[in-house]
Amino acid sequence: MQNFITMVMNSLKSMSFTAIIDILVVAFIFYKGYMLIKETRAEQLLKGIAFIIILIPISAILNLSMLYFILSKTLTIGIISVVIIFQPEIRRALEHLGRSAFEDKHGFVDKEQRNIYVNEIVNAVSNLADSKTGALIAIEQGTGLGEIISSGTIIEAKITSNLLENIFVVNTPLHDGATIIGKDKILASGCVLPLTNNKEINKKLGTRHRAGIGLSEISDALVIIVSEETGIISLAINGRLTRNYDKDRLRSILLKIMDHREEKNVKTAGKKVKTWIVGKINKKS
Repeated sequence: MQNFITMVMNSLKSMSFTAIIDILVVAFIFYKGYMLIKETRAEQLLKGIAFIIILIPISAILNLSMLYFILSKTLTIGIISVVIIFQPEIRRALEHLGRSAFEDKHGFVDKEQRNIYVNEIVNAVSNLADSKTGALIAIEQGTGLGEIISSGTIIEAKITSNLLENIFVVNTPLHDGATIIGKDKILASGCVLPLTNNKEINKKLGTRHRAGIGLSEISDALVIIVSEETGIISLAINGRLTRNYDKDRLRSILLKIMDHREEKNVKTAGKKVKTWIVGKINKKS
């Protein structure tokens, strides 16, 4: 045991600064990769691949030649298979990297205006839920939704609860599609969203919910869904659906997520100082 500790200490002493940085970066990449696939179908597939990798040396030691041949050939074409199987997760990881590396320019700009617009959205959603009017509203965040917007009717209007409620009135031209909100405006309505391929979703959920989850899987948009059967308000974020929101809880979670995004986007020291000063002034007033 003493020899092992001595060997480890000698190895650490001989490591250069760049080697330590290299190890930390690789560890961070593996950690972020695991967090991205955690509790998804990819996690189970990754466990299966790890099991195959473990079986290969075992089959070689035990002279199981046929099993060894099959498993080794499986790994030979494994890289192409992994790219195909993990395509949604790889796309999500690259989009996450892009959102982390570049500044957000799609969400609400001004904090005070953001609070006003969130109140308008929440009031509209609450009224739609009370009347059991189906609705699907996506709020842009870091990922631009240009392709989705182009599939609908461009509106470019001020965000008001009255306009949102009128958009989703039954049998009107735009009520069936999604309404996209971003850059302090209602950008478009009647938009077509991609449906999720997740087979584990509750069978009672309809197309509106599946479309909302589908959009949240390929972007960081906040997707609000109102069921026309029950009037239940749901929120889809990062491919996950949470339900049974009331007016106050929905407002609170939307503002919390947006505030968190804004804090993450404060990058330079100058911006941090400015944000701190503004916060102090607001508290005093």
